[in-house]
Amino acid sequence: MDNYQNYINAELTSWLYQMKRPPSLGSKIAHGVQGKINQWIPEKIHQVVTVAIENMVKAVLTGSSWIVPKPDESMPYKVREFKIRNRIKWYRNTASVEGAVTGAGGILLGFADFPAFLTIKMKMLFDIAALYGYDTKDYQERLFLLYVFQLSFSSQKRRNELIALIENWEDYRETLPKSFDEFDWKTFQLDYRDYIDLAKLAQLIPVIGAGVGAIANYRLTEQLGKNAMNAFRLRGLK
Repeated sequence: MDNYQNYINAELTSWLYQMKRPPSLGSKIAHGVQGKINQWIPEKIHQVVTVAIENMVKAVLTGSSWIVPKPDESMPYKVREFKIRNRIKWYRNTASVEGAVTGAGGILLGFADFPAFLTIKMKMLFDIAALYGYDTKDYQERLFLLYVFQLSFSSQKRRNELIALIENWEDYRETLPKSFDEFDWKTFQLDYRDYIDLAKLAQLIPVIGAGVGAIANYRLTEQLGKNAMNAFRLRGLK
């Protein structure tokens, strides 16, 4: 086993430990508070938000699947990951600039950040998948990206559930929803909204919004890139 493979194994082991660790007390309290708030929100509001996010994500998934590089399975693994890290840096910096611009505009532009930032993150996932050699025109591969996305933006309790799914993807893919319409969009939007609300609420505040938006987008994009790399590594090693 070469040194780079040892490095990958060490990173993957550390990442799996973080994904599988039990929820902290603070995480449990925050998740409980968010759950109560969600219960107070009328179901009609949840339905509207769910449909809006579902349509937005579907549009990005459909569009992005046709504008990614073709998978190259002959590329050496070390070169492949070098290119992937560069792509993550590019998307991370782009997201940071986008967050600063929308954050500087206050509440109205702050709301515009939601679809723009979502598109950046999804497009990055498609590029990472292609560089690892996976064809994202395949419906199942696009579903995998949705689960990686959900893993990155959910509570620790939910991560414990999702990492088990990703670890056993080849078995689980046999039971996948037959279409995007059967995907659990309500859980997806609740996980994402609750996580993003905590990370980016201050972006809507004038004066400090630009700095908060830049930093939040930078860190969240980097986190998603790291999770995507390790999720695909997990599949590759198996």
